[in-house]
Amino acid sequence: MSELKKINVSDIKKNPYQPRTNFNEKDLESLKQSIEENGLLQPITVRKSVFGYTLIAGERRWRAFKSLNRSKIDAIVKEMSDEEMMTYAILENLQREDLDPFEEAISYKRFMDSLNINQSEAAKRLGKSRSYIANMIRLLNLPNSVISMIQQNKLTTAHGRTLLSLKDPLVIEESAKKVMREKWSVRETEKFVRKFEHTPKKEVTYTSKPTAIKRTEESLKHQLGTNVEIKQVGNKGQIVLSFTSIDEYKRLIKLLNEKGE
Repeated sequence: MSELKKINVSDIKKNPYQPRTNFNEKDLESLKQSIEENGLLQPITVRKSVFGYTLIAGERRWRAFKSLNRSKIDAIVKEMSDEEMMTYAILENLQREDLDPFEEAISYKRFMDSLNINQSEAAKRLGKSRSYIANMIRLLNLPNSVISMIQQNKLTTAHGRTLLSLKDPLVIEESAKKVMREKWSVRETEKFVRKFEHTPKKEVTYTSKPTAIKRTEESLKHQLGTNVEIKQVGNKGQIVLSFTSIDEYKRLIKLLNEKGE
């Protein structure tokens, strides 16, 4: 059941299951101009909640109306369960070509975790193959620096998946820089990875983690409220922060920015 209504823009809350976190400002400005000249061509879709409404689809249109200080907006009010709303939000965004692959991957993982289902069941509900879902989620195992390279279109997701075979985050990071520097194709990257995997490695003697690093890990865990792991090989290393949702990611980024200031 659904109905078309004019509702207060201020009564609408964001969709908690929205996969998209980045909205292009130029596109938003273009949309605002279009709305001013032609009005809203397509209503947004919402669900009635205890207090006001929850957005299901049309966040860019809703943001544009807020920015234009419009008080009311045309909306299709639908009856929808949490599971249906989550599925709808993912599918609606998948139809757009500019969805960040990591936003997509996070949305799949969140979908599976929230409904306690496996990759096969998620693929069935979303109309995707299990291998596609699995390959997208694997991208979340890449080091943050490599994720940034892909988001900036310096590497492709296919490059990222190929480099994951190297296992070690530090090796993946250094190899990604080489791939980007040499402008290798995916096929050339695959050859490099195969050659690297068959190259005899120097034996590395691992020792227990120094007490100072353990203390730093515990201190950061307490300050940030999340699991922290410090990895060190020689003079290089990584500080790895764990997050399980987009909201948790945003909380950590906000906390780090505040501490930076």
